[in-house]
Amino acid sequence: MHDEDSNDSSEPTLRTEERIKIKIGEAKNLPSRTQGSSTPRDVYSVVSLDQEPIFKTCTIERTLNPFFGEEFQFDIPRRFRHLAIYTYDKDRTNKQDKVLGKVTIKRDELYRLSNKEHWFPLFPVTQDSEVQGKIHIDVHSSESSLFVHVTEASSLTQINGQCDATALVTVYYTNGRSDVQKSKVKKKTNSPMFKETFIFDGTLGDWIELVVSLHHDISGLNVFLGEVRIPLNNRDTLSSLWYYLQPRKRLTALNHINQDIGTLRIRIQYTADHILQAHYYDELCSHILNSPSVQPVTSSVVYLLGKVEAIQPLVRLLVFHNRIVPMMRSLAELEMSKVTNTNTIFRGNSLVSKMMDETMKLTGLHYLHETLRAPLEKIFAERKNCEIDPSRMKDKSHLAGHRVNLKYYIEDIVKCITSSVSHTPPLMCSLFHELRGAAARRFPDNQDVQYSVVSGFVFLRFFAPAILGPRLFGLTSQQIDEQTSRTLTLISKAIQSVCNVVSSKTPPQKEEYMHCVYEVQHVIALKQFLELISASPHPLQQSLDTPVIVKESFMKKRAQGRKPFGRRNFKRRYFRLTSSGLLYAKDKSKDPLCVIPIADILSVQRVTYESFYRSNMFQVIQPHRILYVQANNCVEENEWIHILTQMCLNQIDKYHPSAYIDSVWLCCNSTDKNLQGCTQVGGTTNDIDPTWELARIQSLAVTYMDRLNNVMHSRL
Repeated sequence: MHDEDSNDSSEPTLRTEERIKIKIGEAKNLPSRTQGSSTPRDVYSVVSLDQEPIFKTCTIERTLNPFFGEEFQFDIPRRFRHLAIYTYDKDRTNKQDKVLGKVTIKRDELYRLSNKEHWFPLFPVTQDSEVQGKIHIDVHSSESSLFVHVTEASSLTQINGQCDATALVTVYYTNGRSDVQKSKVKKKTNSPMFKETFIFDGTLGDWIELVVSLHHDISGLNVFLGEVRIPLNNRDTLSSLWYYLQPRKRLTALNHINQDIGTLRIRIQYTADHILQAHYYDELCSHILNSPSVQPVTSSVVYLLGKVEAIQPLVRLLVFHNRIVPMMRSLAELEMSKVTNTNTIFRGNSLVSKMMDETMKLTGLHYLHETLRAPLEKIFAERKNCEIDPSRMKDKSHLAGHRVNLKYYIEDIVKCITSSVSHTPPLMCSLFHELRGAAARRFPDNQDVQYSVVSGFVFLRFFAPAILGPRLFGLTSQQIDEQTSRTLTLISKAIQSVCNVVSSKTPPQKEEYMHCVYEVQHVIALKQFLELISASPHPLQQSLDTPVIVKESFMKKRAQGRKPFGRRNFKRRYFRLTSSGLLYAKDKSKDPLCVIPIADILSVQRVTYESFYRSNMFQVIQPHRILYVQANNCVEENEWIHILTQMCLNQIDKYHPSAYIDSVWLCCNSTDKNLQGCTQVGGTTNDIDPTWELARIQSLAVTYMDRLNNVMHSRL
């Protein structure tokens, strides 16, 4: 299979941005550990781009039919060939986990499968099946010779982080003979440049097939990396092409034999947005930004596009241009004008509710982390039993102790929420202020409704869901056991019930067993909190003395400021980015080994693979030294570069894309360590790309044009 895209020349006015959302539902009928028995397994799944792991589900213990129910979404930062989902059996002895099977979906098939749920069969995984990358081959012939020029290969599989590639070039003849030639070994690169020509004698017989296979040459062993098979029976079709590497031919045939090793239920949403230059969207942008002043608001572009799943790009665009507050004011007044029961305001999936949800996700995630991370980490660490439903307890003598545990955690979370007023994002406060004002104008004699319109969003649709599913909001990456999950459910129920009491006269709890956790002081404290975050469109600003955690993860780093040569000395460290700086430590609980103030981060840029023979490398450039960091995958690398670039705002014009190794800059061959960079720094990145959002809106409008016409006709 040759790569038809490799020779395409994209127009400079067009770029493509890809995004994937994938929900891994469940697996069924996995094979047991012992043949002929029903011995269960501890199962997890891994989402990969080609063979690069991106996300991992929780481990579901002791089952052959695990239910995951986990969702992941990410922007795709590079070209890829396959989306793969591997299913593993976790080894309880901490040895290497066993891969049970995988689902592989070609990139070209994602459109067809998008927005639908499918059951996929799992296929076996072997060393010979794990193939990625492509190779450029030029084949031509004369009357008596066949010339095979192997130019280069790209994006090959790495074996334990290394790739020493060699090519075996084999020609098969019609008489059963074959001729094999081998290239030189290209060390320490997964994109080797071979530039070798192999000549095969035509007098030995008629050629029938050319096979070029790549191998990782290590310690005398050849690890298969993939192969290409080119028919030679028609000389007129020989040419110079890029070819995708394929698994071994015999293995491909075996995979088509029915092997029942289970199935996996997956739902995929794949989008590829083709984005023109910004001026092409000027008219659409003008109509969207003028929507708040359109009367009636039901005639506005935002109102109409809100009916066709365009909520996310609309909100992001309005936030970018500071038009979200007047837009929400107009929509809220429209919705309130139709209300007959004040208890149901904004409780459904109305346009206001969906736009408000999206705005809180966009602007409030850091605030959510700062407010809930500490109490949730305490719950995860202590793992105290908080079950207070007698029907779920075997030994009811522990009921009193469980109540004490649950009350303590609720008190802790309520305290964290009510003390977070000064950290509440200003935009959220402005929106709460507008909603409260609209409720006061519409229902001047009902003060409770002024609280309910705010509490319904901040508690029921913001804090409570995050407590219930902390992994979905990035509040933890660890697996949550069944007991802790139940504790989070009970805390979320308690927060929701107090919210209901704050905003109405309804009973505090539907379940009788939950009455014991109701505290009047919680209601008073949360009512004061609602009062403060909605009292003014310009709330107290967050204290600069309290850094906000922006991002954290374990990555590898190269030692700073030591020897000016050598590529080794990489250490695994815990990294944390806050509003004040970047730090790393040996572990999450250890003191920082280094703290880099935001003001000292001059720029953040990618590093070439050849610098350290490692993928997913980026550099944090400081006034007197550079910190080299290796992310765990291409998605994580992209996220760290994006958020760091936002915060440091690029204070230099040029940088070195390669490292200073063995007393020379590999990119420009200069020996001057203090030489200003040799490559121009690109533009800064924003959290919101308005041109991309406009392209998404336009695409959705075209896709749902019939539905838009129906909405407009229904109003005539």
